[in-house]
Amino acid sequence: MSLDVSPALLEQAERGEVDEAAFVDCVRNSLPFAWGMISSLVAQLKVDGGEFADNQTPPPDEQARGQLLRALASDAIRGSLERHFGVRLAFQNCHRVAVFPLDPAVDDRLARFTSIRGQLLNQSPELRDC
Repeated sequence: MSLDVSPALLEQAERGEVDEAAFVDCVRNSLPFAWGMISSLVAQLKVDGGEFADNQTPPPDEQARGQLLRALASDAIRGSLERHFGVRLAFQNCHRVAVFPLDPAVDDRLARFTSIRGQLLNQSPELRDC
């Protein structure tokens, strides 16, 4: 299971619309490593400025890696995180998460990061089985 969903949140979902803030809180509590990485990248982007902030350090273990994969592979989770933090998220390999500001001026940089070329240039033998 990727999220630890409270009975109250599950009831919301069964009744219809879900409060996104409650969903984001569920993500924060269920995927603390992924939340922490994305939060720190958002803070880094705000402090340093620039076109993006990214992580290039592999997760410390498979549980942490799994959290990143679950957070970024789910359209619902990823979209909620983007809206919550006010950024666009990009992902390469098993650990390279990047946050981009919601600014059309960085669209070219985001396109390069998420391109086929960008993916190929970010490969290494150490990451083959990540």
